Amino acid sequence: MTAHIIASEEEALKVADELRLFLESGAAGRDRTPTPPQAELDWLSASGILAITIPRAFGGAGVSYETIARVFQLLSAGDPAVAQMVQSHYLFLEAVGEDGTPEQQAHFFGEILAGARLGNAQAEIGGSSALNLATRLLPDGAGGYRLNGKKYYCTGALLAHWLPVAAFDEENRFVLAFVPRQAPGVQVLDDWDSFGQRVAYSGTAILTDVAVPASQVIPHYKLFERTAIFHSYAQLLHTAIDVGIAQNALADAVATVRARKRPRLGAAVATATEDPHVILRFGQLVTQLHATELLLARAGRALDAARANLTEENAAAATVAVAEAKAYAEDVALAIATDIFSLSGTSSTERARNLDRHWRNIRTHSVHDANHWRYHVAGDYLLNQKLPGKPVRKLAQDS
Repeated sequence: MTAHIIASEEEALKVADELRLFLESGAAGRDRTPTPPQAELDWLSASGILAITIPRAFGGAGVSYETIARVFQLLSAGDPAVAQMVQSHYLFLEAVGEDGTPEQQAHFFGEILAGARLGNAQAEIGGSSALNLATRLLPDGAGGYRLNGKKYYCTGALLAHWLPVAAFDEENRFVLAFVPRQAPGVQVLDDWDSFGQRVAYSGTAILTDVAVPASQVIPHYKLFERTAIFHSYAQLLHTAIDVGIAQNALADAVATVRARKRPRLGAAVATATEDPHVILRFGQLVTQLHATELLLARAGRALDAARANLTEENAAAATVAVAEAKAYAEDVALAIATDIFSLSGTSSTERARNLDRHWRNIRTHSVHDANHWRYHVAGDYLLNQKLPGKPVRKLAQDS
């Protein structure tokens, strides 16, 4: 496996925009007839875009949070479902950088620079909280471990090369076990069945007595023992998906209205683009889109500032900035994806146009997070100086 090495932030943005066009050209068709996007993900791997956050010391571009947010927005504007397939890839690269040993960093960063992809096996269902996990990583008596559990919403796992699996070890500490996707005992099901983000393939992973050497276990619990911005980074990437959906939906709305041969009934104008009500609403929507882009960039800069001087207050300010961006981006994307039909008329609902995919995608992705709590975080910080907390995982039997 070989991949291009991106050397700078400028090159990363250029490649991301080229990938946006590539992904956009097939997005409607993939949504209409979903199949695992193997070719698309292989293009992402070969382009080098999946390695841009790797530190320069290890051969990567070491891009800023602001840049990765913009890159991820562009990928999501091309196809948010394909982009979501690699959201966890970037996040778990961060985990390697945060708590991996130098040897682990050299190994996994080298794998990614060569084109490998990280998947995701975190979430479980059936417990009293989404933060409760029952998956265990226990000693095998020979210096290694055995991994057992069942995971859901494993976005990216189906076509990944490595699966970072969230588990609890023999001391009930929260760890990440990195296992090859094709390792004996690893089964990833193609059972994702949602009305939106249809090629995200966020299916089930079953882990049965999977052998894991100690060199592939990262002590993720250490992250919760110190000030960190890891979870805010995860939310930044989710925000970028929403902004990307909004960007693509608005572009499709503009193209659809421009292509109309006549205005809506009641408008005393010659063309649809001259309708004063249509002009007003498009003006409102494009202003809101640009506001989401500014909030996304602001959140990225806040994370960069926190990383440069990681204090509890700086981490909290970054978390709040991300919360504000995430909350508003969801609202705007939903508004654009809904109004595309009232602005464009009856023909816009034709199945062949598949414009409803924008609403289905944002509605599906948005329920990943309870949006009102993002506004709550911002309000509580403003009124009460309340610092946001961390989403701490717990062993299910202890919940």
